Formats: sequence, structure tokens, C-alpha cells
Amino acid sequence: MKYEFTGKTLEYDGCTLRQIRRLSDGSIGGWIEKESNLSQEGICWVSGDARVFGNAEVYGAAWVSDNAKVSGAAWVSGDAWVYGNAEVSGDAKVFGVVLVFGNALVSGNAKVYGNAKVYGNAEVSGDAKVYGYAKVSGDALVYG
Repeated sequence: MKYEFTGKTLEYDGCTLRQIRRLSDGSIGGWIEKESNLSQEGICWVSGDARVFGNAEVYGAAWVSDNAKVSGAAWVSGDAWVYGNAEVSGDAKVFGVVLVFGNALVSGNAKVYGNAKVYGNAEVSGDAKVYGYAKVSGDALVYG
């Protein structure tokens, strides 16, 4: 096992979230609703005040940190990093060497992968795909 629950809970968006602690060094992590939200395999991690809940999954080498949120049936994997106040929700998939940060939102059935970056107040939603070395920033809206 890689982490355990600290015993601290937080009520958020109708869910009871539980704080985690890394077993290898005792570092306090972020908040998850249930063990299936964060894989015990790989080096993935949830830190800061980040929250992962619903049927969302974080695995591989992915990190969710700061005040970021991952919810619904979304997943974050590979070397992806979701941080700041960013949100990944719905059935969205974020994977590869991707950065989602700032106040960015990835939602719906959207996919962000490859080496893409979504940041600022940008939104990627619907069935949109952002991939390769694409950058979506500012107040941009990508909807598919």
C-alpha cells in the first residue's frame, strides 16, 4: 500500500472526503472520497487541498494538487498534472504529459492528451479533443 486515510473528513459537494497520508514518508496528502479514486500503484498523488471524488480516478504518474478538483467519472493518468484551481469533471480524460492549471475546466467527454496544456480560464468541453503540443489558454472555449 502507498497511502492510508488520516481519519480527517471533509463534507464537500454532497460527499464525505477523506484526507490521505503517504506511508513511505508520512506526508499528508489531499482529499479523496474512496480508495478507488487514487491508485495504490505507480507514483500518482493527490496533494494540498485537492479533491478527487465520485467515480473519478487518478493513476499512473499523475498528480492532482493545490485546489484542483477531479470528479464524476473523469480520469487523470500518465504524467498529467492538474493543479491550481483547475477542474476535470464528467467523463473527461486527461492523460499523457498534460498540464491543466489555473482556472481551467475540462469537462463532458473531452479528452486532453499528448503534451497539451490547458490553462488560464480556458474550457475544453463536450466531445472536444486537445492533443499534441496544443495550448488552450486565456478565456478560450473549445467545444466539440
